[in-house]
This record gives sequence, structure tokens and C-alpha cells, in this order.
Amino acid sequence: QVQLVESGGGLVQAGGSLRLSCAASGRTLSRYAMGWFRQAPGKEREFVAGDEPSGVSTNYADSVKGRFTMSRGNAKSTVYLQMNSLKPEDTAAYYCAAAFYGSTSRDRYNYWGQGTQVTVSS
Repeated sequence: QVQLVESGGGLVQAGGSLRLSCAASGRTLSRYAMGWFRQAPGKEREFVAGDEPSGVSTNYADSVKGRFTMSRGNAKSTVYLQMNSLKPEDTAAYYCAAAFYGSTSRDRYNYWGQGTQVTVSS
């Protein structure tokens, strides 16, 4: 069982930056592929970024490519999402998730955090 806790959300102006963190309790994340998803009100939860258990290869949604960067901490129990050049359309609740294999599909992820809200004002 992996428990994930996100932090770092908040209110930021368009063009600003935020860094989200996802911390695992109980075990290292080195055996899991990690993903970031987001869900805006009235919309489905969508893939933002994800990697493989090795953390070497990372995949991004087209809407965030070049602006968001996903990385893993040296302690192998934390994952980050650096978000730059934020836009109002990035406003959503952001979730981290863990899976046994990398995927862009939320159905492939076994463990989820509770989410952290990101609001980008224009």
C-alpha cells in the first residue's frame, strides 16, 4: 500500500510558477511509475505528466509540454511537478498517482493522493 500526499498548490497569477510535491509514506517510489493528473470543475480527470519506474523517461500532455517538468527527488520517495508559465486554463485540482507501469490512462494507476488545488488568475 502506498499513501501519497500532494502539496504546493495555491493561487498564482498567469505567467507565474508553482512547484507541486508528492510525498510517499511507507515506502520508496522506485518500483512505481508515477503520474500527475488534473481535474477542473465539470471536466474529467486528465493526464498531465508521467514516467516509468526508472524515472528516466517522462511523458507530457501536449497542453503542458515545454512548461511543466516532472522529476523525482534524490530520496526516491518524492515526486515533483514544476509548473512554469501558468495559464488560467491550468486551474484544476492536481493529483499524483502511482502505477506498476507507465501509462497516460488514469485507470492504470493504483494509488492516488488527495489532490492539491491550483488556481491561476488572469
